[in-house]
Amino acid sequence: MAKTTEISIEDKLRQLYELQQIDSKIDAIEILKGELPIEVSDLEDEITGLETRLKNLNETVKEVENEAAKYTAKMAEGEALIAKYTKQLDDVKNNREFDALSKELEMQKLEIQLAEKKAREVNEKISVKNAVIKEAKEKLKTKKANLDVKKDELKSIVAKTEKEEKALRKNATAAQAKIEERLMKAYNRIRGNYRNGLALVAVERDACGGCFNQIPPQIQLEVTQHKKIIACEHCGRILVDSEIAGITADA
Repeated sequence: MAKTTEISIEDKLRQLYELQQIDSKIDAIEILKGELPIEVSDLEDEITGLETRLKNLNETVKEVENEAAKYTAKMAEGEALIAKYTKQLDDVKNNREFDALSKELEMQKLEIQLAEKKAREVNEKISVKNAVIKEAKEKLKTKKANLDVKKDELKSIVAKTEKEEKALRKNATAAQAKIEERLMKAYNRIRGNYRNGLALVAVERDACGGCFNQIPPQIQLEVTQHKKIIACEHCGRILVDSEIAGITADA
């Protein structure tokens, strides 16, 4: 929460520059982590998607295998009936019985042929699905191995920086509490405009420490007087003199 007690422009600049120094150290840790957190998250999402796909594929294969089993049973049933009707042919007593049994035999042979055709189609479908499953499993294995590597890399970096980052974030929160809301909004807006996150920079060798454009002598003088907050006319970063930058850096 911003303090209501009025403080000098110089103190405001010191507070902002102190926060900038803390945030820059946090930024450096984030740069060290690089894209690893995003890569880990993306890989985890991909793995979840692959696992779901594999589950669905396996369920589909089971359904198709059950269908294949029905056709196999149908063929076995037909073969049994053919054997039965063939045996009965030996005992026929008239042409009508012979014709009826012959018709049943032909019917069962056709049923078997149809079941064989359907079984082949289903088995081909199973082969295709199993090939897709094999490919998905290999891809999943690769993704998991890659994830383990990325996690180990990130874990190693976090182990080295966690304590420092925690302390810095705590210090940043404390520093923000001292700064009025209007300045914090301006600071955050400027930080968000640049990849290096620099909202405050020192005037060095007559130039802006952010964009390196020359700063007119009159503006430099105003910066050293600490009577108002001055932004670089080229990049919009807040300018501080070497005194404030030096004292904050030494602190």
